[in-house]
Amino acid sequence: MLARVGAAGLPAAWVTGDTVYGGSGPFRAWLEGRQQPYVLAVASNDGVDLPWQGTHYHLPVEQIARHAVAPAQWQRRSAGDGAKGPRLFDWALVRLLPPQQPGFEQALLIRRPLDAPDDPKELAYYLTFAPSGTLLETLVAVAGRRWTIEESLEAAKGEVGLDQYEVRQYQGWYRHITLAMLALAYLAVVRSHLPGAAGATPLDPKGGPPWLSSLS
Repeated sequence: MLARVGAAGLPAAWVTGDTVYGGSGPFRAWLEGRQQPYVLAVASNDGVDLPWQGTHYHLPVEQIARHAVAPAQWQRRSAGDGAKGPRLFDWALVRLLPPQQPGFEQALLIRRPLDAPDDPKELAYYLTFAPSGTLLETLVAVAGRRWTIEESLEAAKGEVGLDQYEVRQYQGWYRHITLAMLALAYLAVVRSHLPGAAGATPLDPKGGPPWLSSLS
């Protein structure tokens, strides 16, 4: 799908996804070969290459978080706005072995909740591939886009029946998913042109979500 989007002249600024995608070495290599920046979640036992004194070690990300992150490296940043305000977390960025692509760098992004800073089970990990000099704030913002995507999928299930399919083949599933997301995009555009919609946000209780709820 990403290859088709690129071939159609619609390149993505960033690719983000959960551990299913972050844990796939071939998928990451495919993105890196096309110099496609990404922020992908990885599991705590996934290994990455950490440079150290002229060499490097392949270590689980949980070990890096435990032993290679100094207290001063944690920085509090918002990953976007949620229902109760900014999604604040502490974040740390650990540089990894440079990739083969010139002008790019790879890093481990670690997210720590404010209410459980000492619980290693509550840490979240992201593998990043980005142009050299990319700011922490940018990587955090990309990581936070997953919430927006998940909220959009939930809205699509409730408003346009994204998950209401009974098919046995990929082609039928693909058609249903494509039409459902197209319908949701249409409703979002219509919603944005309604009177008083200019200042509304997806979580504004007065404006409501930018799709069917304001049209019914």
